[in-house]
Amino acid sequence: MIAAGAMTGMQIFVIAVTIALNALDGFDVLSISFASPGIVAEWGITRGSLGIVFSMELIGMAIGSVLIGGIADRFGRRYTLFGCLIIMTFGMTMVTTATSVIILCLWRVVTGLGIGGMLAATNAVASEFSNTKNRNLAISLMVVGYPLGAVAGGTLVAHLLVDHGWRSVFALGATMSGLLIPVILFGVPESPAWLCEREPANALARVNRSLRRIGHPPIVALPSRGERARAVPIVDLFAPGVALRTLTVTAIYFLHVVTFYFILKWVPKIVTDMGFAPSAAAGVLVWANVGGAIGGISLGLLSERIGLRSLAVGFFVTSTVMVTIFGQGASNLVQLSSICAVTGFFTNGGVVAAYALLARAFPAELRASGTGFAIGVGRGGAVLAPIIAGYLFDAGFGLKFVAIAMSAGSLVAAAGVVTLTMPVDR
Repeated sequence: MIAAGAMTGMQIFVIAVTIALNALDGFDVLSISFASPGIVAEWGITRGSLGIVFSMELIGMAIGSVLIGGIADRFGRRYTLFGCLIIMTFGMTMVTTATSVIILCLWRVVTGLGIGGMLAATNAVASEFSNTKNRNLAISLMVVGYPLGAVAGGTLVAHLLVDHGWRSVFALGATMSGLLIPVILFGVPESPAWLCEREPANALARVNRSLRRIGHPPIVALPSRGERARAVPIVDLFAPGVALRTLTVTAIYFLHVVTFYFILKWVPKIVTDMGFAPSAAAGVLVWANVGGAIGGISLGLLSERIGLRSLAVGFFVTSTVMVTIFGQGASNLVQLSSICAVTGFFTNGGVVAAYALLARAFPAELRASGTGFAIGVGRGGAVLAPIIAGYLFDAGFGLKFVAIAMSAGSLVAAAGVVTLTMPVDR
């Protein structure tokens, strides 16, 4: 009924909520980047230590996406979203009380747990509340919410940091998370698809309650669940004929993410080291995310006219070039913001290209497991990127060298795309 019918106003509202939740994730992940100049000024930590701080919520995200993502499948989408918002609000609030780097890292891991679970649940909600015609659009809009959240939050942060300390960044994040709690609790019904699949107590009554809330008539009986998808053992991804493809697409995602997160995590600190104010540094990161949002949308539109393989190689190679150009520095904020906007366009567009490659790399029976494996390993690139850059800085290497080194991830990813043998342009 939902798949074949038109989108109702309430379904559109639920999709809008997933965009807002993903936007919140985008701001929360980058909040540590916005706050980094103030953290260094207060505690005098080295760049190597700052790189570790940058990675803490990414570690939490990796754990949360696995553990809490499973909870969403077992106990439902709505309560998972509610619980993740509670965790995120608590974690962000406690960061404002941190008196040492260790305590700060602890609360960033906690915040990351909520973010990781949220990312897993919002993807399911966007898919299950959309009809077939608009499902790809709904998921794309949800994904674009991530850089939009960084843009909106970063704009506010740029003003906050003029008169307030770095803790105000996390206070803002906690406030925004808290405001969405009642929206989930009172505005979003449970997914009818999940209720039909899991058949909890009073499933039929709960399905009809959700259907009425989203503007559809009730049903008289639960639909048959059909044949469940076969659980694919991880070893199937390394069977003859599949193993090389699995390793290649995983490496492509991992390597490009290293370059992507170098820009997202280090821009504010690098900009302040160039002599600009922390508030100005936040503004530069905003422009990087403006470019990222446009790049993600553009990749999707261009893929309808240009082969995915060519697009992916082009975006990855240009990411390498732009990160290298960023490493050369700039004489003024306008020039620096422009460079970061173009860099964000290609780095975030490259991430979207990597997701598209993953979707086409595996046969249907391996697609979910293969994509999950590649993204899970790829998150290691997100964790390592800030740490590697931090230790390179601590070792005495300048920005020019570090930028070239970190940009190499995208270049090698481009080479990986060239070696792929499956028809990714389908």
